[in-house]
Amino acid sequence: MYTGIVQGLEKIIEIKKGDGFITIIVSNEQQFFQDVFIGASVAINGVCLTVTKIDTTLNQIHFDISNVTLELTTLKALKVGDEVNIERSAKVGSENGGHNLYGHIEGTALVKALERRGETYHIDIQIPNGNIKYFFLKGFIGLNGCSLTVNRVDRETSEISIDLIPETLRLTTWKNVKVGDEINYEIDQTTRTLVDTLENIHRG
Repeated sequence: MYTGIVQGLEKIIEIKKGDGFITIIVSNEQQFFQDVFIGASVAINGVCLTVTKIDTTLNQIHFDISNVTLELTTLKALKVGDEVNIERSAKVGSENGGHNLYGHIEGTALVKALERRGETYHIDIQIPNGNIKYFFLKGFIGLNGCSLTVNRVDRETSEISIDLIPETLRLTTWKNVKVGDEINYEIDQTTRTLVDTLENIHRG
């Protein structure tokens, strides 16, 4: 379980190709992984991954990513030197300043437009595969691991809009976002359940 409050950035040090998976080796310059353990869950760009090795000598953490996850997410495009958003899994009793996220990515959405408004960004994002039905004005969405409020919904174009404050831009990969970028997105599971249940009742 995650809150969608990204702690900061780390870098991809190395990518190793396996049989049906890859291993990414991530830096620990910010000490986000100081108390991490083998089997721990960490959100990398919003994708829930498992720690498979801890290299204390080089201060690096290893994660395996299956080909299924690669196909579904932007992780397939990672390169050595790329920065990634990091969030450790939430601890019971800790403050949740975001929303409940699981790191179970639905797929990738597309950045259609970007407007700088002072120190903030206003971004239009296209949601694929008919999934716009799961998003509502002032609801939330997980995008690259960030819990963000939906400020516009256009069901005809399958677009939503979000607005990013300076702190989010400072702490995350969003500061480098461009039109045409693909973004990992996660649907709120409670909203999905309600929408699907109502659809099934209506059909019945």
